[in-house]
Amino acid sequence: MTDKPSPSLSRRQFVTTAAGGAALASAGSLLLDSKPAYAKVDLSKGPQSETLVTTLYKSLTEEQRAAICLPFDHPQRSRVENNWHINKSRISQFTKDQQAMVREIFLKLHSPEYAEKVYGQVEHDGGFAKGSIGLFGEPGSGKFEFVYTGRHCTRRCDGDSVDGVAFGGPIFYGHAAGSFYEKADHKGNAYWFQAKRANELYQALDGKQRKVALLDKRSRGERGIKTIQTKGSTEGLEGLPVSDLAKDQKGLFQKVLGDLLAPFRKKDAVEAMKLIQANDMDKLHISYYKKENIGEDEVWDVWQVEGPKMVWYFRGKPHVHVWANIEA
Repeated sequence: MTDKPSPSLSRRQFVTTAAGGAALASAGSLLLDSKPAYAKVDLSKGPQSETLVTTLYKSLTEEQRAAICLPFDHPQRSRVENNWHINKSRISQFTKDQQAMVREIFLKLHSPEYAEKVYGQVEHDGGFAKGSIGLFGEPGSGKFEFVYTGRHCTRRCDGDSVDGVAFGGPIFYGHAAGSFYEKADHKGNAYWFQAKRANELYQALDGKQRKVALLDKRSRGERGIKTIQTKGSTEGLEGLPVSDLAKDQKGLFQKVLGDLLAPFRKKDAVEAMKLIQANDMDKLHISYYKKENIGEDEVWDVWQVEGPKMVWYFRGKPHVHVWANIEA
């Protein structure tokens, strides 16, 4: 899947699902407004994302439901890419009230400290209103999930409908802050703070540990859903095991995990950490990739945390792409 921004649909183009959903005879009901509402959202007040998803679902016309709604078990629900649209609809094609709901759902999936910054990244990298949403299942049925997709973004809201995974399934985030080919300092990148923390841990490693953690090879690459497939055991895991870290180094590693989870709302971050701990944090491995170093400055742009039931792959070259998946 290319990382270049996808062209937006013409206002008169057909609106349908990307995976064989019912076609619309007319897209007129989706094209009432071309600009989303950008009212400031107080993340501490009002309904949470799950409640807003239900409200959004109830507001949909039959034509809109045909365009964006699919059964809960549809394979499109669990897909993830670095740049994709879950169907051919766009946020800009909904009413202003619906656009405002989608934006609030998205913002409230993130922590108060990072929500606007993450939203700004999506705006910068393609435009929030050029993204698309899919709704799987039906609110009140016990199984329901909202998925937002676009360039450098896959986010989910499942209300714990999806058992045994954090964030409702695999997610993606990224940023091309200054240009497609970022410089070594990644100036202005919304997520580079995470790599800084990971490099702080690398600097705290001794020579022997660095030899294990720093891999003289290229990273795993990007292959859609296969990018975040977990191995299920420690067999074949590369890099430095957390079990080999000293107490103070483990403290730094926990800060790495804290920074990875920092952009997301508290309930999702807490759930993710519980899954990590249940799978034994000592079984996680951290790797840095020597051959993908911008500027040859030994500040490692590409690195990952991987365990039997976790992949968090940070690819900072040519700009930031992050693939994340945590399972039970």
